[in-house]
Amino acid sequence: MGSSCTIRALGSILHKITAGVSSKCPNASAIWSLLCDSGTGLLSRNLSSSSSISPLPSSWISTPIGSSPGARRTIRTVSPLSMGRRSSKIAGRKGAKDAKKAKLYSKIGKELVSALKKGGPNPVSNTALATILEKAKELDVPKEILDRNIKKASEKGQEAYIEKVYEVYGYGGASMVVEVLTDKITRSVATVREVVKNCGGKMADPGSVLFKFRRARVVNIKVSDADKDQLISVALDAGAEDVIEPPVYEDDTEEDQSESYYKIVSDSDNYSAILSKLRDEGINFETDNGSELLPISPIEVDDEAMDLNKELMTNLLELDDVDAVYTDQK
Repeated sequence: MGSSCTIRALGSILHKITAGVSSKCPNASAIWSLLCDSGTGLLSRNLSSSSSISPLPSSWISTPIGSSPGARRTIRTVSPLSMGRRSSKIAGRKGAKDAKKAKLYSKIGKELVSALKKGGPNPVSNTALATILEKAKELDVPKEILDRNIKKASEKGQEAYIEKVYEVYGYGGASMVVEVLTDKITRSVATVREVVKNCGGKMADPGSVLFKFRRARVVNIKVSDADKDQLISVALDAGAEDVIEPPVYEDDTEEDQSESYYKIVSDSDNYSAILSKLRDEGINFETDNGSELLPISPIEVDDEAMDLNKELMTNLLELDDVDAVYTDQK
């Protein structure tokens, strides 16, 4: 992984020099019974879709770039994960969707371990645990994943997880924010630094990148599940700040467009009202997209920088400790 990034970055430099074309660059079952006891267990209730813990930031897959060299693209917002070009679009989209779900389940598992370590296995007295289980119910997290992490929390030597944020400079003036939930800070910083270095990026000082982003509550709606005008009307009437349309590129097929997503941006106060309104109108949405970092002033980068930044973000997301990566590139 690291050598691949290094080769790509080096190739980029060599091409620039030679004026060549752009390169791409307790007991688990007992606890579970307590949680799931019919009629009394927390997971047996009908739970609200709103949670006091911010859900995992979503990933919005970017569609591929055009074929003309040096072409620039305009996107109103940006995702933790962007995927490849036209020839690998379908495979990339499926892979990104699977990766997104895996990251979501991983984050829920780590939050569950931390809550159990800090407050014990009783969700009545452990409010943090109750909140996480609400979210797990809401997101249909498989029972085996919860079982595995309940057992992990009882293992000797297992520590609670800690949230960390690392800031990174990418290519073309783009910046990135890496969100981490780790039980070993020294490991997480070492692995993040290694990937950034191997991919030609640079670690930034704390605060030098984060100010370029704002945190918002976000709901994603697939284009094929909603009428644009209806969605905008419903969202704004419910108090949304904005509805961001997905980018459209020249080589997009009808399938590509139907698989893209609208983003409803909101503050925390109006989030529940928006979800309720969407349900009333029969509009399907993804409930895991509760919180994201959105760039305040997105910047344009060329195709070469876009590809190198994509590779850096993809490799960062492959790290177990990393939960999300955001960038301000368009």
